[in-house]
Amino acid sequence: MEFRVLGSVEVRDADGVPVDVGGPRQRTVLARLLVAHGAVVSIRTLIEDVYGDAPPVSALATVQSYVSHLRRAIEPDRPARGRPRVL
Repeated sequence: MEFRVLGSVEVRDADGVPVDVGGPRQRTVLARLLVAHGAVVSIRTLIEDVYGDAPPVSALATVQSYVSHLRRAIEPDRPARGRPRVL
C-alpha cells in the first residue's frame, strides 16, 4: 500500500493500482490520520478538520462512515468486524 499526500491524496495498492478512497472530505480524514503516524486522532479533531467551526448535526455519523469506507477501501480482505491493521 502506498499513500501519496503531496498534491491530491492518493492511495495505490501493492500492484500500483489506484484505490478509491472517496471524495475530498474522506481524503481529508485520511490525510489527517496519515499525518498522525499511528497516533490516535480523536473524533472531535477529525470533525474539526472536515467541517471547521460549524459542523452539521450529522457530523459524527458522517465522519464515522468516512472512516468505515476508508477501512473497506484500504483493507478489502479484512473480515467484517475484524480488527483493522491500517486505520
